[in-house]
Amino acid sequence: MSQTAPVATAPDRSRWITLGIIAAAQLMVVLDVSIVNVSLPHMQASLEMDAAHVQWVVTAYTLAFGSLLLIGGRVADFWGRKRTFLVGLAGFATVSLIAGLAQTDLWLILARGAQGMFGAMLAPAALSIMTVTFTEPKERAAAFGVFGAVSGSGAAIGLLLGGFLTDVLDWRWVLWVNVPIAIVVGLAAVLNMKESRRDGKAQWDIAGVVLAATGLFSLVFGFSRIGETEGTEGWTDPLALGSLALGVVLLIAFFVVEARVPAPMLPLRIVLDRVRGGSYLVFFFLGAGLFTVFLTLSFYLQTVLGYTALETGVHMVPNAIMIILTSGLVSRLVPRFGPRPFIMVGFALAITAVLLYLRITPEDQYWTHVFPSLVLFGMGMACIFMPISQTALTGIEPRDAGVGSALLNTAQQVGGSIGLAILTTVQIQARQASVDEIGLSSAVGPAGNPLPFPESFIAGYHAGFIGVAVVMALGLITAFVLIRVTERELEEREDEAIGLH
Repeated sequence: MSQTAPVATAPDRSRWITLGIIAAAQLMVVLDVSIVNVSLPHMQASLEMDAAHVQWVVTAYTLAFGSLLLIGGRVADFWGRKRTFLVGLAGFATVSLIAGLAQTDLWLILARGAQGMFGAMLAPAALSIMTVTFTEPKERAAAFGVFGAVSGSGAAIGLLLGGFLTDVLDWRWVLWVNVPIAIVVGLAAVLNMKESRRDGKAQWDIAGVVLAATGLFSLVFGFSRIGETEGTEGWTDPLALGSLALGVVLLIAFFVVEARVPAPMLPLRIVLDRVRGGSYLVFFFLGAGLFTVFLTLSFYLQTVLGYTALETGVHMVPNAIMIILTSGLVSRLVPRFGPRPFIMVGFALAITAVLLYLRITPEDQYWTHVFPSLVLFGMGMACIFMPISQTALTGIEPRDAGVGSALLNTAQQVGGSIGLAILTTVQIQARQASVDEIGLSSAVGPAGNPLPFPESFIAGYHAGFIGVAVVMALGLITAFVLIRVTERELEEREDEAIGLH
């Protein structure tokens, strides 16, 4: 069995520059959904898009990204993580430029799909480089602290940046902004990053590649279609249900194949480990809750309180600030106390914050009803992201760093798609029940149809937040049952993985 060639130890300065490069790249990938969300009305008006096509600007990205992540991770392992990172970065920047030049809706949607494809190369390559670069416990904790801060705050930063660029410049700049960032990051990567790859001849698991890509695509597409459908009709839509059924069958077939082939794309030893498998499952629940909270809060601030896109972004900043500040503290304390206590506290803070959102009303009470929850939720996310990333990736053999990192991103992406579909339906049902009870207001929407009273929107948002609390509680239970590991045990797992014992 081939082993990974030892990674050259870089000077401290080079190692930390590499971390900065990885953080910038991860931020680009994470915020590229939320930064576009706030610009969708402007894109629709500029390109005269059909209403049915607007959501595909987001869906095309998430479909390509979510379905190709595992392949991107394995390509990084065999082809070279630095090389894959640079190709993904260059491709991401190029198609961002092309997307910003779009003259038709089809042009924009196809370019967004290409962004997701290159993002699926970039994200796992970046995270796997960090995994094989930082092996000393304190440095690794600091590195994962940065990764957690970026991953957790990316959505809020995207709302702020997207609102600013759209209101001050033009919607095209939410896409073009990736280009200068990628140029700077790419130059720094060429000069400072060390190459690493899996030794031996590349053995491609073609059946696994096809089954993983088509299975994840079908699953994400099915839930995306449910989330896009008005009302609860998506849950009876034949195309959505057929896509979900096909996705489940293909993914079951994928795991059967992976258990039998000599060189699987996803070695099952990665996911069958109790601590690591539990970490991926927690990341799934985390994605489901996180995506829903930000989307729901964005709609509340804009639809009910009447904030502009930029004002919405500004009012979400406290969440990002708390994630960044708390992540720094957590990264210093985890090596002393271990990851498990912080994960438990993080979920408790997040659940408390979400339940406090049940106080929101149609009145603008941001500082008393929204701000405290933003602070608590940010602290909770910081307490979870860094430790759970560490438990998910520590102990993975260096030869599997790419696919292991990809699985972490895949869990969050698929969790977000499923969570949005289910919890959006819950919100719509609660809002409709309120409409049936109190009726419609005199206000009209873009299509000229009467809108619900603000109280009906609030009823829907409340139901959504209760759903998020339930999802977060499932994450807490999963972590409590499965992630039973101390910092010393993590160090021993890492030593064993890199062959020091």
